[in-house]
Parts: sequence; structure tokens; C-alpha cells
Amino acid sequence: MAQWQDLLRLDAALQARVSQLYEGRFPREIRHYLCVLIESLDWDLAAGDENAASTCFHALLEDLQEQWIRSVQENILLQGPDYTGMKDYLLKNFEYKPLNLAVILSECLKEEQKIKASASEAQACGSPDIDQKWKWKDMDNKINELKRLIMEVKKEMKSLEILNDNLDFIQKTWQNEVEQDIGLAHSHAVVEEECCKRTNFIIQTKQVVLQEIVNILNLAQPIVATLTEVELSEWRLRQQLACIGSPVDTCLDHLQKWFTAVAEVLLGVREQLQKLKEQNNTPDSTNASNLPGLMAIIENQTLSLFTQLLANALVVEKQPIMLSLPQRPLILKTGVRFSVRVRFLANLPEFKCLLKVKPVFDKDVEEVKTVKWFRHFDFNRDECKVLDVDSPNGDLVTEFVHMSLKEIKGRTKGSIEGRLAVTEELHIITFVTEFRHVGLELNIEASTLPVVVISATTQVSSAWASIMWNNMLSTGDSRNLQLFVDPPPLTWEQLSQVLSWQFLCTGKRELDENQLSVLRDKIVDDPDDLVHWSKFSKNENAWLWIDGILDLIKKHLVDLWRDGSIMGFISRERTAELLKEKQTGTFLLRFSESKTNGAISFSWVDNSNGAPFVHSIDPYTKDELEKTSLPDYINTYSLRGRKSRHTNPLLYLYPDIPKDTAFGHYFTNTAEQMLGEHGYVPRKRRDFSDNPTPPPSPPREPNTDMDMDVETKLEYHELIQELFSGSFIFPEYYGSSYEKTASTPTSFVDPRCSV
Repeated sequence: MAQWQDLLRLDAALQARVSQLYEGRFPREIRHYLCVLIESLDWDLAAGDENAASTCFHALLEDLQEQWIRSVQENILLQGPDYTGMKDYLLKNFEYKPLNLAVILSECLKEEQKIKASASEAQACGSPDIDQKWKWKDMDNKINELKRLIMEVKKEMKSLEILNDNLDFIQKTWQNEVEQDIGLAHSHAVVEEECCKRTNFIIQTKQVVLQEIVNILNLAQPIVATLTEVELSEWRLRQQLACIGSPVDTCLDHLQKWFTAVAEVLLGVREQLQKLKEQNNTPDSTNASNLPGLMAIIENQTLSLFTQLLANALVVEKQPIMLSLPQRPLILKTGVRFSVRVRFLANLPEFKCLLKVKPVFDKDVEEVKTVKWFRHFDFNRDECKVLDVDSPNGDLVTEFVHMSLKEIKGRTKGSIEGRLAVTEELHIITFVTEFRHVGLELNIEASTLPVVVISATTQVSSAWASIMWNNMLSTGDSRNLQLFVDPPPLTWEQLSQVLSWQFLCTGKRELDENQLSVLRDKIVDDPDDLVHWSKFSKNENAWLWIDGILDLIKKHLVDLWRDGSIMGFISRERTAELLKEKQTGTFLLRFSESKTNGAISFSWVDNSNGAPFVHSIDPYTKDELEKTSLPDYINTYSLRGRKSRHTNPLLYLYPDIPKDTAFGHYFTNTAEQMLGEHGYVPRKRRDFSDNPTPPPSPPREPNTDMDMDVETKLEYHELIQELFSGSFIFPEYYGSSYEKTASTPTSFVDPRCSV
């Protein structure tokens, strides 16, 4: 329970990692309500022991039953969790496969420990997240001080109103009494003196109020600058990186809270200044010669800060994204619908339904006028929307969900030599609105990040390469729409990070150092560790190969990639080095380097000849994995040996994990498919290869007794194999009693056949 409770206290980014860990594998609800029991059981032992797994499984069922009974007794059944539903889920998915449950929870608990450890390391090292929390705390304190000061000003203004009313009452009442009783005229001097004292006190109070307002503005000025130039810029950078896969937090709640609070304070300052002006403009008002000029200066300063804050309050909360490409925003296809969400951070009740937002394509983009080959687009429909509080959190937002583009034809085309590729041409969408409130009129704009407009789905991969490259480079100037006229290089550190994010988004697991090292050797050929655009996505197009693998993972290998079963990026030479030190039947999974559309192969080691031979299967493509899953291919693959005997050479996933432990929960349940439709026994296709390992050398001095014993074993072994061909795995008897001979390890691609 301690581990789960610690995870619940982590920040949003790490909480998202926990959610991804359980997504599609095991309900977080069960993990939460059974956290005490789950953390007390030995799932590592259960993952390799069927009996232990069954014991743990039934322990979970019993605990759920006890909690359900307790909720009934305490009469909180309706308010409590769905214990019956959780129990039904466990029975449906794991009653006959408790080992699968054990493997899942064993892996998840280990990953939880890694997430918890990463949070601890970050805290120990004074990570940016911890520093960010201190910055946020400091900003909260400053804004709370602003709120306190404006409340003091409002109290002083209330006192001023009372003082002015009293003075006005005395002056008017005394004048009336003097007119009615001439005998009171001798007291006129005394009353005048008292009124003069009160007037001076009111003037002094006004000066104090103005000074307090100046103090508010002096405190607000650096706060507004920090919000608009630092905090908002940092959020935009985080959003820019999040668009290309970075697991950063892009929540706007803190910014909205601060923008709203400061806007409310500045609006309050303007209201109090207006009241002061009204007091000074009334007949018989107490005024000082320097107050009007000072008030004008303060009013201008207030207006300047208010304008600066509101001009930056409109943001694109969700960048343009097509429904068909949810993990690849900023790619738009002509004629295909996409959505964008806009938000106003100064969320005051006075601003509700005040702002009408209109999108404009390539607004004020010089390239539209000056570059002949630059394509021109417009929206298929004119659309304006009012910012309204229509979200569950009460945010001032509007979402454009039916936007689509059309190309404006008939423009003059430039020369082919200077023209960019379609997927290198960058555009922007700008949202404009007019702000009018209490005498302030202001034009406000917010632009999207640069987008790429394509006309065919085959251009998606190249377009995404452009988006990644631009977002990693244009952190300062997102309006550099001609970046790819002469694209700057990326450092390998930058590129390796963004590539790792792609695998995190697609397969829920980043690339490790070994995998990145293989990619570096393939991509980087610059002594300064730079990667040039032409090397990455133009001439040699390493990205096309990587993106093919990402698509392969997304469609067929997400679970295997997430649980670490796929080594993936590893050279054939390194594969041979790792496997030749292992026992016969050890294998690993690696991506094909020759097939650009994405394919995966497995390599295994065979020591039956006395020396290690490493073999690699012809890679499986997406079309093949569409028909049969990779775990099933691994489970049914076989080598055809003497007398057409079939044996599966794949026994241990590298380094030494039994195949059934690693992949058993992914295998198709053959027991459920013994009978097909109409009572027929179903047929299956199975991959096999001819045994590529050379036979062992004959013994120099044969031992007759030993040979007879081996011959008897071989005859028995062959009989069993012929009866149960391909159903069981038997240890190799060939060469078991022969003298080992030296041989050079070899590695080659083994062709496959299907039966």
C-alpha cells in the first residue's frame, strides 16, 4: 500500500506514466482497492509458478468478497466501488490463466518502483519540477499580496466616501442654519476651520490611497512581465515539445489562476481610480492641485499593464489535430476535418461571452505575398465562435471542431529549383478577437504552431519529420516559416530525445542507451555529432525506416515493446556476440535494417554442433503479422531436420527467460480452438525452416556401447517426434555424446516456408 500511496502523491506527468502502465493491461481500480494485498504477495515467484499464481489469484477474489460483505454490512454498497464488477473481470480474464495475471502484476510493480525511484532521484538532484513548484509558490505569494493590497485600497476608498459625505453634510446643514438664525453667524469661523481640517484630512487620505495604488502597480509590473514573458513562454515551449511526444505537463490551470487574479486586481485599480475621479469632479469637492496629474499618470500605468496582460491572455490550448492522426498534431490534409481549442486565461465573469474569435489562415505571412511558389489555403467555411464558460472546470474556451482547408488555385508558380517540398512548407493559423470593456478597446491575437498541409496520406511520414525538426529548432521564433530553405542541423542529443519520445508515445516505452547507440551509428556521420536534414529525411531518409518500425509497433507490437520483450535496434554483429555466450535455444527479437516499411526478425543460437551458430529468420512484415501475431509465430515456428522431424529452436528469450514465461500470456489459446465451426477441426498454417546448423563431426574412436545407447535414444526420440510433430519441444540428442570440434560461428538469414 505504501508504494501505491506514494505514486498517488506524484505530479501529473508521473501520474500519466502510471496510467499508461496499466492502460489496456489491468484496471487501475482493482490496483487501487486491492493495493494492500497486491503489494503483500510475491508476484515474481507467481510469474514462474502456476500453483503460486493460482494461490495469489484466489487471494484477490477472497479479498474482494470480504470488502463487498463489509460494504453491505456498513450500508455503503451504492456509494462504494463496484466490487462485483471487479471480481467478474478477474474471473473472466484470469480464472484459467492465473499465470498471465502474475506476469502482468509482477511487471507493473517493477515499473511502479522505477517511476517512484525516478521521482526520488529528481527530488534529490533538485530537479526542474521541484524548482518549478517553488517558483509557483513564490508567484502565489506575490499575487496573494496584490489581493491584500487592493482590499486595503477598497477599504480606504470606503472611508473616503464616508468622509466626503460627512463634510458635505456639515457644509450644507450649517449654511441652512445660518440662513435661518442670523445669531449663528459668529460661529461661522469655527465651522470653516473644522471644515478646512476635514478637507485636508480627505486630501491626505486620497494621497495615501494613490500611494497604495502605486505600490500595487509596482508589485504588479514584474508579475505581469513574468507571466507574459517567462511563464507563458515556458508553457508554449512545453506545449511545442508535447506536440512531438515529450511527456511534459501542459496544464494551464496555474497560468489561468494567475492571469485571472492579476486581471481582477488591475480591474479593481481602474474602478477605484474612476471613483477618485468622480469625487474630484463633484461640486465643492476637495481637490489638490497635483492630484489630477498624478491620477492620470497612475491611470496610464494601470492601462498599460492591463493591456499587456490581456494581449497575451488568448492562447491555443489544443493545437490543430486531425481525428485520424491523434498522436501527430500540426499535420493537416486538405478537405479533412480537424479541431483546435482556444482559451482566454483572464477568466473573469465580466468577460463571459464578450469575445468573438475568428480564425485566419496565414495572417500577415510575408511568404504569401513575396514567395511565388508558396501555396495559398483558406478555410472551407467561415466560422466565428464566442468564448464562453462551457467546460466542466468553468474555463473561458471555445473549440473549433469542423475546420477544414482548401487550396486556392491559380497562383503564379516559381521555379522548381527554389521550391520547397510540400511537406517542408510551413503555415500558421491565427485567431483574432476584439476586446471592448469599460472604455478599453484592444485587438488580441493568438497563433498556432507552424503546421504542414498535405494532400495525400503518403506524405504523413515526411510531414511529421518536418514538424519534429521545426519544433526542436524553433524554440525562440515559431514564425520562421522558411526554416527548410536552409534547415539548420540538430545535435544528436536533440534528435535522440525526440526519437525516444516517438517510441514512448507509440509503444509506451522509450529507447534505452543501447538502442540509441545503434541509431546513432546509423544516422550520425558528422564529427561534431550533428545530424543534417538531408541525412535524416531527404537523401538517405533514415526517418522513413524508423517511422516504418513505429507503425509496425503501433499496429502489431505495442504489448511486446512495452514489456521489454523486443530488443529492437541491434546489429547482426552485436546479436551474434550476445547469443554465442548463451545456451542453445536462446533468441532475441530485432528490427530489420533492410526493410524500410517495418519488419521484425528473431535470431537464435544453436550449440548442437559443438560451436555456437547464430541464425536469423527472414523478417516478418506487417502483412504477415496482420494474419498471425508474432508470439504465435514464435510458439509454432520449427526447424525441419532428419526424416522431416520438426522441432522449435526457440526456448529462452534473451538473456534466459523461458519462452512460455515471456510470451505465454500472448499465445492463442489452442484449447479454446480445438473445434472449429460445425464441429470441424480447424487447420493452421505454420512457419518452418530446414535446419541450417551443420551436422556434428563423426567421432574418431567410436565407443560401441555408447553408440548403441545413443542409437536407441535416437530411435525413441524420432518415434515420438513423428507422432507429435510440432506439438512439443524435445532436447536435441544429436551430438550429445560426441567429441566437440572447433568451428567458426556464423550468422545468416534463414528462409521460411509455411505448411
